[in-house]
Amino acid sequence: MGSIDGLRDILRGLPVLKGTAPEFDPLNVPDSPVELFAHWFRTAVDAGAVEPHAMTLSTADADGRPSARVLILKDVDAAGWHFAINAGSRKGREIAARPMASLTFYWPELVRQVRVSGPVVADAPEIAAADFLARPLGSRQMALTARQSQPYREDSELDDALERASRALEADPDQVPAEWMSYAVQPDEVEFWQGDPARRHTRLRYDLANEQWTRTRLWP
Repeated sequence: MGSIDGLRDILRGLPVLKGTAPEFDPLNVPDSPVELFAHWFRTAVDAGAVEPHAMTLSTADADGRPSARVLILKDVDAAGWHFAINAGSRKGREIAARPMASLTFYWPELVRQVRVSGPVVADAPEIAAADFLARPLGSRQMALTARQSQPYREDSELDDALERASRALEADPDQVPAEWMSYAVQPDEVEFWQGDPARRHTRLRYDLANEQWTRTRLWP
């Protein structure tokens, strides 16, 4: 099958791994991947990485069919990597069917990637409520329509639903939809990857077993 309008040539001609990688010694790292992630994340922020808290959430349905989308990281602590979603959305339904997920961060400015994978657990309701109430007005209005990922035909359907949500928030600014959930990925595997133009990438994987983290260097 031929390439579409020379797309293959365009793709082959695009530069890769053009960022500036900081110093990274995989033999001198913290015992916990949380600490190393926090260090890498702050470095990305300081380097001016665009939306460094954006991450790809990958899930799978009951049949194992995967799907992925970009979300915003809400917090990282001993309980895991946190994010908030509508439980009725596709990703919410997939987490309910298979409570496992993977998160991928990529900061091209630093030629760095982090992959976090493991079980997904629900945070306490008050954490979800605090997240929702801290969101911008437009985000809360859209969430209150409770129709994420559902099909629709006319823009008027969306306009009407948002108008109803707006009135509902005016009447009760502190309301939180029951389907709004905060989750944490509690990883049993975290991989740190730093790229090299010569493809001599540096990879370090943390694995959790018996409540202890071990570290393994991986071939590029």
